[in-house]
Amino acid sequence: MTIRRNVLSIALGSALALGSSGAFAQKGETVRIAWIDALTGMTAATGQNQLKGFQFTAEQFNKSNPAGVKFEITSFDNKLSPQETVNALQAAIDQGIRYVAQGTGTGPATAIIDFLNKYNERNPGKEVLFLNYAAVDPSLTNEKCSFWHFRLDADTSMKMEALTTFMKDQADVKKVYLINQNYAHGHQVSKYAKENLARKRPDVQIVGDDLTPLAQTRDFAPYIAKIKASGADTIITGNWSSDLTLLIKAANDAGLNAKFYTYYAVVSGTPTAMGANAAGRVYGVGVLPPYTVPSARKVMDEYKAKFNDDFYTAQIYNAYALLSAAMAKAKTTSPIKVAAAMEGLEVAGFGGGTITMRKTDHQLQQAVYISRWEKAGPKPDDYSVENTGYNFKNIKTYEPYVSSTPTSCQMKRPGGA
Repeated sequence: MTIRRNVLSIALGSALALGSSGAFAQKGETVRIAWIDALTGMTAATGQNQLKGFQFTAEQFNKSNPAGVKFEITSFDNKLSPQETVNALQAAIDQGIRYVAQGTGTGPATAIIDFLNKYNERNPGKEVLFLNYAAVDPSLTNEKCSFWHFRLDADTSMKMEALTTFMKDQADVKKVYLINQNYAHGHQVSKYAKENLARKRPDVQIVGDDLTPLAQTRDFAPYIAKIKASGADTIITGNWSSDLTLLIKAANDAGLNAKFYTYYAVVSGTPTAMGANAAGRVYGVGVLPPYTVPSARKVMDEYKAKFNDDFYTAQIYNAYALLSAAMAKAKTTSPIKVAAAMEGLEVAGFGGGTITMRKTDHQLQQAVYISRWEKAGPKPDDYSVENTGYNFKNIKTYEPYVSSTPTSCQMKRPGGA
């Protein structure tokens, strides 16, 4: 089976090559990260954006980071398949890579966790650590929690806690339609939306609850017709990539005036599909700081200048911030020592706010933002997403304690951690 590999070598000077041993020197060392996600298929635009984000941010951190290491990214196309993910992971391990990053899809993330739990137990001294930057199924830090897995995004339940805290005060929310992708994340969005609204706004009616095949639907017009017929004034969706872009496009084409509360409207392609028609009607919940935050805006502007694309995955920056700080604390790049050092670690995240890696379950605690799609304004609110002249204006910031949700994780830690 052929796996596409695209290697970006960023290491400078006389950086040491990463070997197969579990204990290494630190300053000047090259730390290789296997990026495993989809570069082909209907979600390719998202994967390509995030790969560029990992490469770009590696370049930024290679100029300066607490551990003095150099980061190098090797990419693998998993075609959104758990089996392809495992094949890529094994190929990365065979190359001596000891850190892996993945985020698109719960299936691939679960496959990595299951594989590493067994591999790391059988290969002491050659352990591999998993940085999950976007797979948000709560089970991954609850019943499936693993010492080798760290989640950098707010999970589905955390985002819904913030979103419904905002929605409970919106008097115009009366009839809600749920439409989500038919896999773990979509099921969880539906579940938590119903539970949270029942608790916070028992007067709200759920007038529809659809699940669509992941990255397979090309025409959402029939679903939009159902939504219009239901009389819904609000749609909640966890859809991402093509499944949200095409949903929004169908809504615009049909003249649907309902408001959308989304998880991933900022992701590649969707802003262009929204355009002026969606202004004031599409809301987003996520961990990307406002464009008006100078430190975040600086990174976004540099990324835009280089790629004519948008940097929207704050978790990528936070991955490097946590990883380099943990390596400095551990005084080694050995994954088992770095994992132990990352537990409970507090650092400045993307945009400057404090982020904390919760030791109990390895779920990052961070601020969550509610934003609304609006016409770009004067500086500093002039950022133009996908060169549309519009952006997501921050309308509410929830500190970490607001969106934080409890965990049932019973972490098993290896000896020596």
